[in-house]
Amino acid sequence: MRIPVHFPGGVSVAARVGTHVVVTDQPTAAGGGATAPAPFDLFLASLATCAGFYAVRFCQTRQLDAAGLGLEMETASEGHGITHVTFHLRLPAGFPERYREAIARAIDQCAVKRHLDNPPRFETVITSAEEAKPAPRPADIPSERSLEPVPGRK
Repeated sequence: MRIPVHFPGGVSVAARVGTHVVVTDQPTAAGGGATAPAPFDLFLASLATCAGFYAVRFCQTRQLDAAGLGLEMETASEGHGITHVTFHLRLPAGFPERYREAIARAIDQCAVKRHLDNPPRFETVITSAEEAKPAPRPADIPSERSLEPVPGRK
């Protein structure tokens, strides 16, 4: 998978993921405009929403009513890093007791969580403008002048 990245201005960064554009910024205290979530906040949100997907999909595949299903993720930090992540899952009224452990195991299948359990190797390759042609910038990544939504998208 390739994710092209563009720098719309300030410390904002935009990434094209399939047909979507994800824009990040930094809090004003970090020199940003606070116009979008910070990258680490999106990372945490991806973990929480991935777990949420597996919880709701668990209910759907068993024809269980997911109305009232709730999930909140809580993190504990020490120094500059997160040391513990807890998913608080609120089951809907009438949720069958026999599925309690199974839905917890379903949440453990979250791809983001599994990548944290078995992290990939990282590599940075640097080229200069003289060494390579610039990558074509997809038309739907915001330009330097605008962080407006892509036309036709909400």
